Amino acid sequence: MERFNHKTALITGGTNGMGLATAQQFIKEGGKVIITGRSEETVNKALDLLGEKASGIVSDAGNMNDLLKLQEEVKKYTDKVDVVFANAGYGKFFPIEHVDEDHFNELFNMLVKGPFFTAQQMIPLMGKGSSIIFNTSVATDITMPAFSVYSAAKSAVQSFVKTFALELTDRGIRVNGVSPGHIKTNIFNNTGLNAEQIEDAVQHIIPTIPFKRQGEPEEIAHAVLFLASEEASYIHGTEIKVDAGISVIR
Repeated sequence: MERFNHKTALITGGTNGMGLATAQQFIKEGGKVIITGRSEETVNKALDLLGEKASGIVSDAGNMNDLLKLQEEVKKYTDKVDVVFANAGYGKFFPIEHVDEDHFNELFNMLVKGPFFTAQQMIPLMGKGSSIIFNTSVATDITMPAFSVYSAAKSAVQSFVKTFALELTDRGIRVNGVSPGHIKTNIFNNTGLNAEQIEDAVQHIIPTIPFKRQGEPEEIAHAVLFLASEEASYIHGTEIKVDAGISVIR
């Protein structure tokens, strides 16, 4: 199946995890991708995996200077973007009493400003029939200790699904969201935990998941590409949960 022939996708945070899996699948289905990452090393490593149908931009979704340059950088490769997957992000988790302003600002810069201004900057390059997909989180539906700031930030992104959908309807740009559950990604890598502590955290989470396993990044990619495709042509302002049912089965 080549649903994305002659289509170009911008995937932020496309160097690993859900972003990389989405980029790989988009290329397999005939499209071209532009990925972003925070370092030249990670971008180049991903491009080696993705091949000639991929281009890369070093851009930090938590940095306003980089965000406001994104349209100019993308125009070096294309003057038309068909799909935006606003995916870049990571987690840091602290109990309420340990949250400081730096932690709060870091997450809101990355997780709220990042997707908002990514989409804003790409809209002039998008035409009728194009699609924006925001990456939200199961943390907007279930409560978890130490997730107060992360959950609030992702709830803001969840609201963008509806407000962007309203404003972009007349342009023919569909806007939706994908809400991942517990997926095998590097979400814990910026928490300061070592490998053993991360594995312990994961093993603590798995029994709470209805399917008793973490999801694979490819399982998110399939949902994102469905939302980006013509099969979802009547889906707008909607969020698809890909969480093994954890948000409704407790």
